[in-house]
Amino acid sequence: MIDEARKRLIFALDVDSFEKAQAWVDQLHQQVGLFKVGKQLFTRCGPRVVEMIRERGADVFLDLKYHDIPNTVAKAGVEACRLGVGMFNVHALGGLEMMQKTVGEVDSWCQQNNRPRPTMLAVTILTSSTEETLRGVGIDQPVTEMVVRLAKLTKEAGFDGVVASPREVELIRAACGNDFAIVTPGVRPSFASLDDQKRVTTPAEAIAAGASHLVIGRPISAAENPAEAARLILEEIAGAL
Repeated sequence: MIDEARKRLIFALDVDSFEKAQAWVDQLHQQVGLFKVGKQLFTRCGPRVVEMIRERGADVFLDLKYHDIPNTVAKAGVEACRLGVGMFNVHALGGLEMMQKTVGEVDSWCQQNNRPRPTMLAVTILTSSTEETLRGVGIDQPVTEMVVRLAKLTKEAGFDGVVASPREVELIRAACGNDFAIVTPGVRPSFASLDDQKRVTTPAEAIAAGASHLVIGRPISAAENPAEAARLILEEIAGAL
């Protein structure tokens, strides 16, 4: 069961240098399924950091949240495939046409090049967002309503799943079914602080609710013993499974 738990654990490489990223990958690649490469690290290091992770036999969640005109996002998706990442994401607020175009371009490229299609995800509402945040940008619907609406749009477009707060997992499961990936940040085990996340839950609660993968960063990286923290989280996930 620990092996299954490992496949579901994504470590957030929220660091500012190639050397720091490499140190974390060397330390944790036996314990986590994927390493999340976000905007800070990718802007600093570029594709080199993705290549480093893959050379060590680990997989990559390229967390760049593409949000642009349909053709631009579709071409970026193809480049993510060319890098060999296991997951990448876009913003669902980019709309149905943007996501459908990306699915079409990615499917075509992967078929032509005999490459497996990455798991394609769309971000619903960021876990740092609240009702007040949404009202500030002109969205009057509640967070939970927007999350479900965007998840259904994502499924309609042919994407594999969404990135969403664990507190909305059950709602998304009910709306989109069991064969829909739900990758959840905002997960904090009991020994960790909330930091800047507003809508959070524990790893066991998220898995029990139906999350397919958990993105966890600071509860591991800020721990006195990161490897031990990762082990405790894996045990908690395995218990929930």
